[in-house]
Amino acid sequence: MTTIIDGKAIAAELVAQVTADTAAFVAAGGPQPGLSVVIVGDDPASHVYVNNKAKRAEECGFRSETVRLPADVSQDALSAEIDRLNADDNVHCILVQLPLPGHLDEPSATQRVVPHKDVDGLTYVNVGKVTSGAMDDAFVPCTPAGAMLLIAQQLGDDLSGKTALVIGRSNIVGKPIASLLLHANATVTTAHSRTPDVSALCRAADIVVAAVGRPRMVQGDWIKPGAVVIDIGVNRIPAPERGAGKTRLVGDVDFEAASQHAAAITPVPGGVGPMTIAMLMSSTLRAAKLAGA
Repeated sequence: MTTIIDGKAIAAELVAQVTADTAAFVAAGGPQPGLSVVIVGDDPASHVYVNNKAKRAEECGFRSETVRLPADVSQDALSAEIDRLNADDNVHCILVQLPLPGHLDEPSATQRVVPHKDVDGLTYVNVGKVTSGAMDDAFVPCTPAGAMLLIAQQLGDDLSGKTALVIGRSNIVGKPIASLLLHANATVTTAHSRTPDVSALCRAADIVVAAVGRPRMVQGDWIKPGAVVIDIGVNRIPAPERGAGKTRLVGDVDFEAASQHAAAITPVPGGVGPMTIAMLMSSTLRAAKLAGA
């Protein structure tokens, strides 16, 4: 019988633990963890996501700040705001909400964050640490970190002898999760838009991580019997059965068909998604502990 991995429940457990650990840390004289999120413009989806982060941070007992900048903000003004947060000792983590408006240079903004406050794990220092396995003070992007926690719950921390296929090579998901799987001793293949016969690679994999942004790309008969499937894709598709103009969310995996073969699989929504914010909370507390050490 296939296990449907309940990311929402696992994330709730993690947040409860972070909340308890934060209270104990502050009571022992540690600094109140501080998370600052910088958002540029008026994208509704980004604002909903940022508001959810702020709400969860406050529930955990953090000092939460949302810096809202106009859509036409200059690169210099954005850099100055990041510099202000870099210099603020009450801020332990800085997150620049992406995407930024087209006139702004995203790499310049993300690299502006000092590495020890880079909760997104996008600075080259943190990328290098994660790639090389220097994890003691590295920050890992929250989505891959959450996905790895779900994999570990199914297969354990040591993936020796397991083959893993990562579909997607983005800097924020595909590449870092491939590194994390390697650190856990899996044998890892990364597939992307130039990879031929992805289905054959998928059929040989004990672990499939789909992070490509194509609705239901991974077919059910691609899944090796007994594989663990982690679907990170979030795609909005038309849902006329719900009414004119209605939509719904699906992943990169054909969930119903893949569920007939997988030992365990994450749904969309309710799988990896809730883990992202939970891991953000965990990373913020960790940053505060490192700052107070």
